[in-house]
Amino acid sequence: MLINKQNIRLIFGLKLKQLRVQKGMSFAQLSKAAGVSVSYLNEIEKGKKYPKTDKIIALAQALGVSYDQLVSLKLSKKMAPITELLNSGILESLPLELFGLDPSTLLELISNAPTKINAFISTILKIARNYEMTEENFFFAALRSFQEMKDNYFEGIEEGVFNFLEEYQLDSKEVLTHDTLKILLTNKFDYRIEELPLGKDDPLSEFRSVFFKDKKLLLINPNLSDTQKCFLLGKELGFNYLKLSDRPKTSTIFEVKSFEEVLNNFRASYFSVALRLNRDLMKADLEAFFSKEAWDGDAFLELLDKYKASPEMFLSRMTNLLPKYFDLDNIFFLRFNNDSSKGKNYFSITKEIHLNKLHSPHRNDLEEHYCRRWISIKILQELKDMENGTAHPKPIIRIQRSRFGISKSEYFCFSIAKPNYPTPKSNVSVTLGIFVDNNSKKKINFLDHPDIPIAEVGETCQRCSIADCAERASPPLVIQKKERKHQINKRLRELSSRY
Repeated sequence: MLINKQNIRLIFGLKLKQLRVQKGMSFAQLSKAAGVSVSYLNEIEKGKKYPKTDKIIALAQALGVSYDQLVSLKLSKKMAPITELLNSGILESLPLELFGLDPSTLLELISNAPTKINAFISTILKIARNYEMTEENFFFAALRSFQEMKDNYFEGIEEGVFNFLEEYQLDSKEVLTHDTLKILLTNKFDYRIEELPLGKDDPLSEFRSVFFKDKKLLLINPNLSDTQKCFLLGKELGFNYLKLSDRPKTSTIFEVKSFEEVLNNFRASYFSVALRLNRDLMKADLEAFFSKEAWDGDAFLELLDKYKASPEMFLSRMTNLLPKYFDLDNIFFLRFNNDSSKGKNYFSITKEIHLNKLHSPHRNDLEEHYCRRWISIKILQELKDMENGTAHPKPIIRIQRSRFGISKSEYFCFSIAKPNYPTPKSNVSVTLGIFVDNNSKKKINFLDHPDIPIAEVGETCQRCSIADCAERASPPLVIQKKERKHQINKRLRELSSRY
């Protein structure tokens, strides 16, 4: 068992509560018998305080047990799930505080119904093992839940950006250049910034940067665009200005060490995007764009040029601002990769955010084929057909109103695709979907424009009931299985009525 102060307090509190309940004593009765206050007793049972020796003796006498029995770290068989949980070390890694929880709350739930909770925990662990879910999967899922819980808007980081600009006397109306960001890092934070030396077939070629904390040395992949390099520099400023010490060594986390590392990486990334895409300026630009009579893809791409932002940066920033300032909180963000080395038709979701609810287009890890009618995939197929080998070609943008057959939900989706540099043979699309309802129609003037293409879509080919779909990549196996089950039940009812 992990014997640390927190676990000792938790175990003592649980044992104290269990004995008190077994003796049929209330807080007030035990408080009086042991000579401790009710509030202090409550804090002990919750694992927040550990009493001194004289108080433990008094509590043991009041409960009719020995001192050694009360302070022993051994739990009863009934408490086996708690023993497993403490042995696993999960409580130390869970970001419970982000969700307003503490370890004692979880352990109290388990102690109240240990058999049922133990079965539930065992079930979750078995499912995780069967689908090869790792601690890394859990941490990133927890981060997404945290973002969604906060509507992906973090006032503390926004204020941090404002204070940073003010402290270093930077004009908030100007997009910070690569040179300015580099000077800030080298002069104010003592960084050394050099190019990442890459050999042939170098395993580090897929990373955008590598950072050696002890040397304050940042190595940047020379194949990146200026926009990508600026994002990395802004991210480093975020790590330093927000005083985020636990952090990954590489731009993309390939080895997760703690949730704090994952969370800090997100916070620094948020800082970088907010630093480059000024909140007030972008809010005004989006208001002007949404007031247009018709969708204007060129004008939207011009906004990216104005802020010197990548498509992912710009759409991610929109997920921060739309719920907060436009009352558009029914939205989703998806990032798709099309890796040619795994096959021309291999598409995978590498990032997703769902605000307000889990929307119909979402990740599926069952090796099913995502609906080929999704604009996210159609635009990647189009990009693949028009590739010309240009190092940093302009992104392409497409729109669509997607109607999901099963959920009956409709979304206005716009997707931007470009090569996924520096990763070879890889393209990426980012998509923002906005739920179509009366509220969004009021906020976005062109939402009902007849020129916006409308498509009936499904989730995956295996789960799609759309008949005669020319884009289908797989038979509707899940639908067929459900239909067979329906036919079997129908036949059984017929037999039942006959006899």
